[in-house]
Amino acid sequence: MSKMFAWFFALCIAILVGLPTGAYAQATRTWVSGVGDDVNPCSRTAPCKTFAGAISKTAAGGEIDVLDPGGFGTVTITKSITIDGQGTLASILASGTNGINVNAGVNDTVILRNLTINGAGTTLGLNGVNFLAGKKLVIENCVIQSFSQNAVSVAPSTSGAKAVILNSTLMSNAFGVSISTANAAGAISVDVNNTNIVQNNNAGVSALVPAGKPAMSVFLDRVISSFNNSGIVSNGTGANVTLTNSVVQNNGTGVFQTGGGTLSSFKNNSISGNTSDGTPIATILQLN
Repeated sequence: MSKMFAWFFALCIAILVGLPTGAYAQATRTWVSGVGDDVNPCSRTAPCKTFAGAISKTAAGGEIDVLDPGGFGTVTITKSITIDGQGTLASILASGTNGINVNAGVNDTVILRNLTINGAGTTLGLNGVNFLAGKKLVIENCVIQSFSQNAVSVAPSTSGAKAVILNSTLMSNAFGVSISTANAAGAISVDVNNTNIVQNNNAGVSALVPAGKPAMSVFLDRVISSFNNSGIVSNGTGANVTLTNSVVQNNGTGVFQTGGGTLSSFKNNSISGNTSDGTPIATILQLN
């Protein structure tokens, strides 16, 4: 009888020791599928259904990949992670809410790549990507459209936060990129490269520094800002925007500076064909 008890006791201990690893381990790479299920472990052969389901099973610094076409739901990101939809139609339909909230730690980097984020009409979805906190946000090869507020809202609380938008299209929103230091503990920076910002009801790019708030540096390279109410707006002392190799055409107002904000032109910009073109406050001959 004592041998049976000892065997049973040892078995229970083994199960208890083994459970946390099996039940709670997070994978470096997880997968979602249009025919997946969030009760799955999000492995290649047993994928999850949504980004929200996969993110809890993905380790910090890991990656969520998309196996096949589907709509994978809105998600809030609170750690370093990459979400990549390369090779298929990876979409988020965000009706009445934000598509992706980024509310990560001060040392966290979030990468969003090859995604289509749709607000389901400009009276429904709020922000396509809402950057609230984190060290760095990278948006690459994405299409973000039809949001009632912003395609991308950059208003992080993190001092020194940086947002990078590459090879993307932001269209038919209220604003394309809206940048503000209203919540920032220190200066922030934004780089927008090779990106089309078109048909937005207000500004294609809006840079706002409220009175007494930290400064920002915004660098726009190979940007097309067209058919917006305003192409590029720099508002408030400390809002410093530099434009290079870019086209600002067919807007109501091309470039507009107010409240001490500055917009400087560095090489090869075309600001023309707007109802009112506006003029950059300075022409930079060489960047240090």
